[in-house]
Amino acid sequence: MAATSVSPTFLVEISICSRNLRDTDVFSKSDPMCIVYYQPFGSNRYAELKRTECIDNTLNPEFATKIPITFHFEEQQKLKFSLVDIDSTNTNVEDHDFLGDFECTLAQLVSSGRVEKPLVNPGYTNNGSIILTTEELNSCKEELVIQFTGKKLENTHWFSSISTFLEFYKSNESGIYSVVYRTPTVNYSVDPVYKEFSVPLRTFCGGDYDRNMKVICREFISSGDHKEIGTFYTTVRKLTAGPSPDNTYKIINEHKQKKKGRSYKGGGQVIVNRAHVKQIFSFVDYIKGGTEINAFIAIDFTASNGNPQDPKSLHFLNANTPNQYCTAIQAVGTIIEDYDTDKFFPVLGFGARMPPDYTTVSHEFFVNGDPTNPFCHRVQGFYFYILSLVGLYGPVRVAPIVRRMCRFAQSHQ
Repeated sequence: MAATSVSPTFLVEISICSRNLRDTDVFSKSDPMCIVYYQPFGSNRYAELKRTECIDNTLNPEFATKIPITFHFEEQQKLKFSLVDIDSTNTNVEDHDFLGDFECTLAQLVSSGRVEKPLVNPGYTNNGSIILTTEELNSCKEELVIQFTGKKLENTHWFSSISTFLEFYKSNESGIYSVVYRTPTVNYSVDPVYKEFSVPLRTFCGGDYDRNMKVICREFISSGDHKEIGTFYTTVRKLTAGPSPDNTYKIINEHKQKKKGRSYKGGGQVIVNRAHVKQIFSFVDYIKGGTEINAFIAIDFTASNGNPQDPKSLHFLNANTPNQYCTAIQAVGTIIEDYDTDKFFPVLGFGARMPPDYTTVSHEFFVNGDPTNPFCHRVQGFYFYILSLVGLYGPVRVAPIVRRMCRFAQSHQ
């Protein structure tokens, strides 16, 4: 039997949902968010990887945000999934109610495909469960741009119209559907025009144009108990055909259909208004295509930085240790250098008294000392040269530098 080559490194995507979460709100249901943590290689501490969106008023969230992560066969990649009830706009996790968490390794998720485990919250029981579905992503670099409209959606209200949104699910290898996108809600219309959206095909359908997709049209309910109006099934290949009779979908609520029988006429129609697939270009694609990056560097030489002879000054002159300005310039400049062919950068200063008489304050001078050419070769050598010549003064005026930068950018388009 011939040997096959299998890469031990590949990109996977984790879908997250929960069931029966603990309710920590008094007058409504919890507003859950999942925060994913990982342990960097060689560390025994968790670092935050990504957060899902917050879903209002539900104890059974299905998060549309996916967690992409590179799987390394030779590493034990520890993950932690923490569910919190979001009570405010504060981004500090400790300021929100903790609902429970689950720890595992990425290898466990990859080998199982789908995992459902109880959430752990010390001091509490019955915290609900978390469901994690893991799928390998292909290298698809396309995204779907699409826009839908609704027509004569079923409205059960007597004195008002309905607010609706569309929810998209892809079928996983296990046969279970996981949500991949939700449109913004369109308020008070039985003929809604949903906002155009774009989503990577890798996330939307795993790059498979023929993968079955489920689309549910729901009525928005402020309590979080959104009602299903109807469902239809399709594929990306079909959707990309654009407006056509085949892309006009009658939406069916199976529960109502069984209950009403032949008298059930459906929940209305959802129509593809426009759709196309476009290429996604990565940073590497642009660089390979000849794109160059140029840095425009401006240095603050005002006296507010402190005397260069004072160790507390940002401009402190020390032969053994670079000061904070030098460190910042080196950190950014040495990276940018790799993407610039000639490695010449315009470097300007502002807020300094200029030689020879030191009576004139300049807010726009060339650091290399050449009054006709602002470019310095590479990022080293120019800073300490000019620092030894000018006198720190002020005030801080950045407008001349910003205007110069805008002119520079326009001339190099």
